[in-house]
Amino acid sequence: MSHHYQSVLESIHAEVLPLQSDGAVANYIPELAKVNANTFGMHLRTIEGLDYSVGSSNELFSIQSISKVFALALVVSIVGEKIFKRVGVEPSGSSFNSLVQLEYEKGIPRNPLINAGAMVVCDALIDQLDKPKKDFLGFVRRLAQNKKIGYNERVAASEKEYGFRNAALANFLKSFGNIRHDVDEVLDLYFHICSVEMSCKDLANAFVLFANHGKFPSTNEVLLTKSQTKRLNAVMQTCGFYDEAGEFSFTVGLPGKSGVGGGIVALHPHRYAVAAWSPRLNAKGNSVMGMKALELLTTKLGSSIF
Repeated sequence: MSHHYQSVLESIHAEVLPLQSDGAVANYIPELAKVNANTFGMHLRTIEGLDYSVGSSNELFSIQSISKVFALALVVSIVGEKIFKRVGVEPSGSSFNSLVQLEYEKGIPRNPLINAGAMVVCDALIDQLDKPKKDFLGFVRRLAQNKKIGYNERVAASEKEYGFRNAALANFLKSFGNIRHDVDEVLDLYFHICSVEMSCKDLANAFVLFANHGKFPSTNEVLLTKSQTKRLNAVMQTCGFYDEAGEFSFTVGLPGKSGVGGGIVALHPHRYAVAAWSPRLNAKGNSVMGMKALELLTTKLGSSIF
């Protein structure tokens, strides 16, 4: 199968180019709106360590909500599944920054991949880590095998300046007792986590671990147990695409996560991880070209997890 991947990616690239002007770049975080809207990149890495790519696969972009998977993996690797007493595992069915949902659930976010859920995860990380921002970044660098990965401080500052709804969510969580630390400290970590810059290649490399039972393929070192990896993949499958998770399962059929920076990363257990990036988003906040590219990938390869 591996020798076939490059030709498949090249054919996908050609097929998604007509969608280049569809959708709109996220502008509610002004710094995100400065990116070249017509960019497209895609990178696939097999668990054997083989790499295939097209387009701007090495260009850095703000991964935004994709980083919530890394935060969840880190906290699960430390405290196990206790975190799920504070955050659920159900699809939200509503906006990723919904206040109404959080009130209805009495301060227990539906899942860890919506904003409120990720804030609870950040609060738990502050409990566990001596230097949360530094330690989180070290974890991501380790997963991606790239020591140069960093935060984009301009994006983090932009998120803070315009993060009124996120501040409301954090204070709402605090009122229910589900944030234990200072709200500003939790928000600072959350905004920085969302500002991490990576390429498609970095993301595919980092997600290979989730396709390999929680083990680093190159060393077989165990980061997450098989059970923990299964549960994280399940959360990605059902909750990884805001309120378009059902559509992604229906058309693509892989666990994954998207971000409003235009990135999407997905994995096929035992086989590969793949990332696509194009900044123009659909109405649900997912990359137009990225969604189509991953739908074409599983269609052309004739395989999904189903």
